[in-house]
Amino acid sequence: MHSVQRVILITGARKGIGKYLAHYYSDKGHQVIGCSRKSVNVEFDNYQHFCLDVCDEKSVLNLFSEIRRKYSHLDILINNAGIAAMNHALLTPLSVAQKIMDTNVISSFLFCREAAKLMSKNKFGRIVNFTTIAVPLKVEGEAIYASSKAAIVTMTEILGKEFAEYGITVNAIGPTPIETDLIRAVPQDKIQQLLNQQSIHRLGALQDISNVIDFYISSQSDFITGQTIFLGGVS
Repeated sequence: MHSVQRVILITGARKGIGKYLAHYYSDKGHQVIGCSRKSVNVEFDNYQHFCLDVCDEKSVLNLFSEIRRKYSHLDILINNAGIAAMNHALLTPLSVAQKIMDTNVISSFLFCREAAKLMSKNKFGRIVNFTTIAVPLKVEGEAIYASSKAAIVTMTEILGKEFAEYGITVNAIGPTPIETDLIRAVPQDKIQQLLNQQSIHRLGALQDISNVIDFYISSQSDFITGQTIFLGGVS
């Protein structure tokens, strides 16, 4: 990764993957901005947290106004915020489907749009979106969740084209199951079924995710955009 300090925005930074990434990049000396619905205990001088609903456009615009005012620029956006629900389609309420689409798709679009406006001023930016292996594996019981994350793949490909002229790359990562709150409620046999479909039959580690993100956001990765890497040997 580039040796200079970067300004990095991470959504869904209160727990799980987002919390890990906030700590990981703060430890590296970068200025990290995190956001989530609930507050967190700030443990780093170079970390700032905002409480907001990532689906609320006004709140998102206010966040970017604050970033512009305080830091004048943004180098990296990691669109980590997301929710999942495992239900047969016949048992999925519309309210759940709507919430998943809003949180996973609409919020990602909002953050990508506003980040690109800020990044374009410096002709440099790295955007990393989150999809999931539930997309290529077509996991039963995840029709809405997988559909929302399939939309992320398509959005990433198109934004990679649209933002290229501004020096902004847009890529995505598709994690396998990782020991976070998101999968603790999933039956163990269901998790094992997913692992069996991977080339590498193990749970993902948080380090596997930061490894791919480090690759995407490197200053040397300016020729890589519109791509999705699925972990675990899933294609």
